[in-house]
Amino acid sequence: MGRARRAFAEFFRLEAAGGIVLIAAAVLALVCVNTGLAETYHALLDVSVGFSAGQIDLVKPLLLWINDGLMAVFFLLVALEIKREMVGGQLSSRAQLMLPMVCAAAGVAVPALIFFAFNRGDASALRGWAVPTATDIAFALGVLALLGSRVPTGMKLLLATIAVVDDLIAIVIIAVFYSHGMSFVALGLSFLVIGVMWILNRRGVTRLAPYLALGGVLWLCVLKSGVHATLAGVATGLLIPHVDKRNAIDDAVEHSPLETLEHALHPWVAFAIMPIFAFANAGLALGELEVHQAFEALPLGIAIGLVVGKPIGIVGAAVMLRKLGWARYPAGMDGRALFGLGLLCGIGFTMSLFIASLAYQDAVRYDEAVLGIFVASVVSAIAGLAWLRAVLPARTAG
Repeated sequence: MGRARRAFAEFFRLEAAGGIVLIAAAVLALVCVNTGLAETYHALLDVSVGFSAGQIDLVKPLLLWINDGLMAVFFLLVALEIKREMVGGQLSSRAQLMLPMVCAAAGVAVPALIFFAFNRGDASALRGWAVPTATDIAFALGVLALLGSRVPTGMKLLLATIAVVDDLIAIVIIAVFYSHGMSFVALGLSFLVIGVMWILNRRGVTRLAPYLALGGVLWLCVLKSGVHATLAGVATGLLIPHVDKRNAIDDAVEHSPLETLEHALHPWVAFAIMPIFAFANAGLALGELEVHQAFEALPLGIAIGLVVGKPIGIVGAAVMLRKLGWARYPAGMDGRALFGLGLLCGIGFTMSLFIASLAYQDAVRYDEAVLGIFVASVVSAIAGLAWLRAVLPARTAG
């Protein structure tokens, strides 16, 4: 139990610190785009990188390598966290799963409905219906860390678990709604590679090297299939062995392959991949925006979906479950604390930016989406921090 507590504390320490770096990267992007560095910034992201050999053409702008390549590693880590929670964590039992799963589902549905209500007459804008459905765990935990000892452990755990389920829903949304131009040959090869990894898992192969090598092949196949390449990271993560009935790894002796890879990836994702993604995708030219754009249906739908829809969905679901006697609030939390948590879940940022990049190829639409995400994330962060500082009692050591 002591080791579990230390791992839990390390996870939140890392996520909170990563959130601060993430914010700094986004601010740096804004500075670059709105100063004399704008041309250099855009030229850097347009640099062609890669190689071409026969039928394989992997020459892409740097921006696409970041969004298709580095983000596959981010999704690999997300999948590892989801599998760990499902095998032996907060998603492993019905009692533990009920509250975060229903809250996360409601926290996806309500913002999506709000966005639809604002944009129902615009088919182009509606491609981004999923933009306000995501919560940025690093950013949210970074804000929560500012409250120090006031925050009960149960609140951190509930926020993290809602975010994990939220990410799982986002993965499904990306796979179903943001795939295009399917190549069934490449898709068939993808399933073949997944089958090989599944066989290795069932046979008890616990070395990471075969899974990572096959994961690289899978990424290439998925990239060419028309399904978004980041889903290769998801599939690979879910097939990395962990402690279960067939992969009986004694954690008292060594970490499972899943935990080993998760611990190795965490610093890289928190302090390199996510900040690089934020820097590459958060460049919004404020001088090119007109005042009326802030009140267009698209950014308003995103902003209100996140700021209002997230807390309504999450808090409403939790209150309903409690009244029905199907779930209880975590220790140290009441309705007021839950509302503050719902506000923090309105911080979309990384995943929202990523979905916006898939939904909108038009630069104007994308900029409007980024504007809505920025406004919502800042308002949610400030409102959540202020509310929780007011309602959570100060705690003293001992």
